[in-house]
Amino acid sequence: MRKVFRTRVVGAILAVALVATACGSGDSTEGTPIDVASFGFNESVIVAEIYAGALERAGYAVEKTLNLGAREVVKPALESGEIDLVPEYVGTIDSFLGGNPSSDAQATWEEAKGLFEAVGVTLLAYSPAEDKNAYVVTAETAAEHNLTSISDLAAVAADFKFGGPPECPEREFCLLGLETVYGLEFAEFVPLDAAGPITIAALEAGDIDLALLFSSQGVIAEKGWVVLEDDMGLQPAENLVPAIRQAVLDEYGDSLADLLSEVSEKINQEDLTEMNKRADLDGEDPAVIAAEWLDANGYPAES
Repeated sequence: MRKVFRTRVVGAILAVALVATACGSGDSTEGTPIDVASFGFNESVIVAEIYAGALERAGYAVEKTLNLGAREVVKPALESGEIDLVPEYVGTIDSFLGGNPSSDAQATWEEAKGLFEAVGVTLLAYSPAEDKNAYVVTAETAAEHNLTSISDLAAVAADFKFGGPPECPEREFCLLGLETVYGLEFAEFVPLDAAGPITIAALEAGDIDLALLFSSQGVIAEKGWVVLEDDMGLQPAENLVPAIRQAVLDEYGDSLADLLSEVSEKINQEDLTEMNKRADLDGEDPAVIAAEWLDANGYPAES
């Protein structure tokens, strides 16, 4: 995991920066550096690198705070101005803000946008690429227990070990949702990482029977694993979306919002899955992956 490699300057310097923001020129690439952050997993890092790279190539000053951590850390940092921009997911952030996300991406985005604006953050246009929680078993486990849907787990959950991120038991769309929507009680919940190499290794080794992975992960197809159908509609729409402080938009104007929205709309599901495979399975650098995507999608680096 890459480490966070910058610290926000505070105190008097921050106060000066805020004054500069309030007096920003608008629709100019010159101004306060934009701090682009990510959550602590490769997909978030890749998309953050794409946003950061697009901004840099358009002439904006950019700083990066990658692998910052879970939403409990990232959201307060965004609201306080410690960071400025992060790739979010419409359903998860809507729920986290107290909304009621659904499978309707537009309705979920609209609700989340309204809730976030109350704390000085807005959501720009969302991507067609989506990354939902996926409940995954090996092909052997699926065949042995005739599992095709999450509801099928009712017959075996009492004997199954379920592995996922440490915060999963308190999350509406993770273990809590499996218990309340599907009525599942597992033999054991095993705290691992956020659909990362520890979880993947545990499922492959048989240390857990069911894993929480993400639907855009290349490893699922690579290993021939089975994603159980969410037949009771637990998971909401989870389209990628840039969450950005309103103060930054006020400083730079519509051109910044237009650029980030355009980039988001160009990230499709196939691209996202392939980029995840390259980072997660092939061990490629997310920064290199992002740079190649930018080159291929009309955002050339300066010669």
